[in-house]
Amino acid sequence: MAKILVGRKEEIDVLDECYRSNSAHFVAVYGRRRVGKTFLVKSHFEGRLFFTFTGLANSTLQKQITNFNVEMAQQLSISSEDFVTDWFSAFQLLRDKIAKSKLKKKVIFIDELPWLDTRNANFVQALEHFWNGWANMRSDVLLIGCGSAASWMIKKLINNKGGLHNRVTRRLQIEPFTLSETEAFLKNLGAQYSKYQIVQLYMVFGGIPYYLEQINVSQSDVQNINTLCFKSNAFFKSEYDLLFSSLFSHHQRHQSVMAALAKKGSGMTRSEILSLSKLDTGGTTTNILKELEESSFIRRYQAYGKKEKDQVYQLIDFYSLFYLNHISKVSASDTTYWIDNFNSSKYFAWSGYSFELVCLTHVSAIKKALGIQGIGSEAYSWRSGEAQIDLIIDRKDNVVNLCEIKFSLGKYKLTKKYAEEIQNKINSFISSGDSKNKAVFPTIITTYGLEKSIHSGIFINQIILDNLF
Repeated sequence: MAKILVGRKEEIDVLDECYRSNSAHFVAVYGRRRVGKTFLVKSHFEGRLFFTFTGLANSTLQKQITNFNVEMAQQLSISSEDFVTDWFSAFQLLRDKIAKSKLKKKVIFIDELPWLDTRNANFVQALEHFWNGWANMRSDVLLIGCGSAASWMIKKLINNKGGLHNRVTRRLQIEPFTLSETEAFLKNLGAQYSKYQIVQLYMVFGGIPYYLEQINVSQSDVQNINTLCFKSNAFFKSEYDLLFSSLFSHHQRHQSVMAALAKKGSGMTRSEILSLSKLDTGGTTTNILKELEESSFIRRYQAYGKKEKDQVYQLIDFYSLFYLNHISKVSASDTTYWIDNFNSSKYFAWSGYSFELVCLTHVSAIKKALGIQGIGSEAYSWRSGEAQIDLIIDRKDNVVNLCEIKFSLGKYKLTKKYAEEIQNKINSFISSGDSKNKAVFPTIITTYGLEKSIHSGIFINQIILDNLF
C-alpha cells in the first residue's frame, strides 16, 4: 500500500507559506532520527523539488563532493567538465543553475546537513556565502536544510553566532505522531487494531513512523513486539546502538545518561544522574543533557512549587525505555520473551510507567477531555517527602487537577487502601501550601475507567484511554 502523509498540518502550512512567498526562505527541519523529516519534505514537494541531495554518514569531503556532483549530473544535467572539488564551488554551480532556470520557485532540499560538515570542509562557511551573498535576495528560492543531529542544527544553523545568525526564516521541529496520528498511520497500512492494542504498540515504538512501518498488520500487537524485538536478528535489537552512534560523536556518554534515567521513571536531578552514570560534574555532562533534550530523548522540567535548581530530567523516548528495560536485558536465545512475559509482574511494572509517559505526552488531549482546552493552564509533576503526583494541571480558573494515572486490563477497581493513599496525596498537596488556595479536583486517567464502588467517588473526573486519541 502506498505511503501517505499523515498529520503534519501545521508543518505543511509553514512550508506552503514559504513556497507561496515573494521572498526567499531558509527553513531548518530537525527532529529525532526516523521521525519522518525527509518523507515530509519529499512527499509534500513531490514533482516540485529543483534540487536535492543528502549527506553521507561518517564520510570524507571527497566522497561528499562526489555525491554532490553525481546528483547534479542526474538532476540538473551537468557534464563532468563542470564537476567541483569544494563546497564554495559547489554552491556557485548551484547558484548558476538556479539563475538559468525559468521555474517560478526553486526548492532546494539538503538532507542530513550535519553529515556534510566534515573536518576542514568549510561547508557551513560555503552555505553562509551562498545564502547571504546571493540566495536570500531572490524571490524564487526556498532552501530547506534538514538533519537528525538536533544539537548541530540548533547550534550551527538556528542559533548560529556567525554569518548565519538570524538567517533561518522558519524552524520546524518534527515531533513523533500522537496516538490519533498513529491510529491513522496504522489504518493506512491495513491494520485493524483496537485502541488498546495501538497503545500497547505505542508504548514500545512511540509515534515514530519508520518504526511503525515495521509492524506486520496480520499479527497481533504481542506477536509484533516479540518478532521485532526478540527474535533472532530482530530489527530493534541493533537499532538502539545505531541510533545513538549516528547522532552523537561520543555516544557512549549519552547512553550512560539514558541507562541511568531508565532506572527511575519519574526522572532524576542532575546530581542523581551524575552519581549513577559516573560522568564528571563539568560542562561535558551539561552538553550531553542538552543534546539529549534537543533530540527529544529526554525532557527537563521543574516540579510544581520547586525552584529552578531542582529541575528534573526524565527519559521520554518510548523505544529507548523499552530497550533499556527489556531488550537489552534478555538473552539472545530467549526468542519468545514477550509472548511468555506480557502478562507478568515485570510487564505490569513497565506498562504502568510507560502508560504514564503516554499521558504526559498527550496533555492537550487530557485538557480537551476535561473541557478546559480554552482555559489557560500549565502541566507539572509534584513531589514531597510523603507523596508524589505524576501530573498536575494548574488552571487559570483557580482549579488544580491532581491526576492519578493507572494502567489496567479492564475497569480499574479502587480498593479502600488505595483510596486512602489518594486521600493522603491530596492532603499532602494541600497542606504543603502548593495548592495556593485553589480548588483541588482529583482526576483518574485509566484505560477503561473506574469500576463503580463506595470508594470511586473520591475522583471528580475520569479520563479513559479513548480520550487520549
